[in-house]
Amino acid sequence: MPKLIRLYIKNVAIGFGLAGVFVGMLLWFNIANLWHLISTSDKGWIALFVLWVSNGVIFAGVQFGIAVMRMKDDDDDDGPGGGLRQHAGMRREHATIPVRVDQGSRAFWEKR
Repeated sequence: MPKLIRLYIKNVAIGFGLAGVFVGMLLWFNIANLWHLISTSDKGWIALFVLWVSNGVIFAGVQFGIAVMRMKDDDDDDGPGGGLRQHAGMRREHATIPVRVDQGSRAFWEKR
């Protein structure tokens, strides 16, 4: 079996296991009265299965994403990175701009 498929199956199993623990804790602590709803309804076990599968898909995807992102090569960090560290000479040069002022003008917020 290829390593990537083995990695995927392992992380999906971990994700569904974590989802089982999560759903078990939801029922144990009776969050949103879920234990009562599932235990008193005749269709409650279907709801429990759907809750576990939907959380399992999310947890498995996150688990596999974390596993893939942790697979980095260490040979990428051999040399110094980040460019040449040349600083651009940013100096402020203030310039005066002549503005013509009319004697009879008014400010734009004043009424006539």
